[in-house]
Amino acid sequence: MEEVQLIFMNKMRAKERPQVTCSRDAAAILRNHWNDGLIDLLEEFKILLLDRSNRVMSIAHIATGGITATYVDLRIVFATALKRRANSVILAHNHPSGNLTPSEADIKLTNQFNSAGSLLDIAILDHLILTREGYYSISDEASYTY
Repeated sequence: MEEVQLIFMNKMRAKERPQVTCSRDAAAILRNHWNDGLIDLLEEFKILLLDRSNRVMSIAHIATGGITATYVDLRIVFATALKRRANSVILAHNHPSGNLTPSEADIKLTNQFNSAGSLLDIAILDHLILTREGYYSISDEASYTY
């Protein structure tokens, strides 16, 4: 039989962690943790895990795909968020093509995350698309505020 055990240790005090107040903050934090050698090559999916004050608790790499897509398993994202005790999540992936426009698949995925997050009481604050030149915030386009 396998045993499941939850263990949690903070490495940094909450007030020392960066706070996200807008999509620009989130994009800057994520971009600083993106591999410059891969941003134009492979699509990757990462998440920012935030506490109740929108302070960054962790950045988690979820998936790496190919040139045009990556598979994202909602269960992995929410398992990570639950284990980290995140109050909210910001989704992010890059478009190696440099095109900042979200695809239909990007919008569908965002809606799936919003639905699942509401069941678990974990807010999906945004879904960012990153490129070397900039970012696109799905929430900003929906006039959403943090």
